[in-house]
Amino acid sequence: MSTIRETPMPPSNASADANSGVPERRAREPRRGRSMLVRSMHPVALNAVALAVFLLVWHAIAVAVGSPFLPGPWQIAQAFMRLAQHGDTQGTSLLTHAWASLERVLAGFCAGVALGIPLGLLMGLYPGAYGATRSVIEPFRFIPPIAWIPLAIILFSGLTRYAFLIFLSAFFPVFTSTAVGVRRVEPLHRKVARVYGGGKLYVLTHVVIPTVLPDILGGMRVAMGAAWLTIVAAELAGGTNEGLGRMMVNYAELLKISEIVVGMIIIGAIGFALNEILLLVEKRLFRWRWQVSL
Repeated sequence: MSTIRETPMPPSNASADANSGVPERRAREPRRGRSMLVRSMHPVALNAVALAVFLLVWHAIAVAVGSPFLPGPWQIAQAFMRLAQHGDTQGTSLLTHAWASLERVLAGFCAGVALGIPLGLLMGLYPGAYGATRSVIEPFRFIPPIAWIPLAIILFSGLTRYAFLIFLSAFFPVFTSTAVGVRRVEPLHRKVARVYGGGKLYVLTHVVIPTVLPDILGGMRVAMGAAWLTIVAAELAGGTNEGLGRMMVNYAELLKISEIVVGMIIIGAIGFALNEILLLVEKRLFRWRWQVSL
């Protein structure tokens, strides 16, 4: 009997291509990591260049004008070092001023967020309630928090006074953004959750709130900016010896422009840091929004 010899079949093109693609993929992985690092460093480098150009232009203008009322970056740096080492004219340290303003802002801001979110959810879920109370709520939104300073000076004292003013400035941006965000929730999503047995609490916690969170964080960023505007105006009005606004007023009476600009820069730096923290939280929670690009 003749035996049949089986000849080994050559590897298919698909398997060969798959095996040959493994080293290529491994080689691409380090390149992909380096490209992501370059992309992440790109905005940092651009901002560093923009800051350097701004300082150079500022220095050139200060040198060209040559006025004591327009100090350059070097004079501002010297004033900052004096304040950091020796404090202000009353011996209060720069850190004490910064912490006093930050504490007041955070107290009022947290109060505004704590009340603005649930009330915004309530008014968004029940438009009839908002329509019935609109004539009461909306006029308060157009009263600037600075207009409440005389009443705050009479009715409150200490931290409560500033927390009340910050609350007024932070409440309405969060309240409005939350209420508007609830109205943009797709009714179909609510109905699907109800069809599968979800109660009102389930729809609220699993459909409405996750959908509204981007709007809430956007309102919180706006509220943070309004809070810093209000605290500086409130401290300028008096009633305290601590705070960046009070420090700026004290040096304004002495015509010390450099120290005033130091206070302005610290306010901007703290506000920028808080805004970046909110942005990081937003990127962490809503990565899908930041991955969309044109």
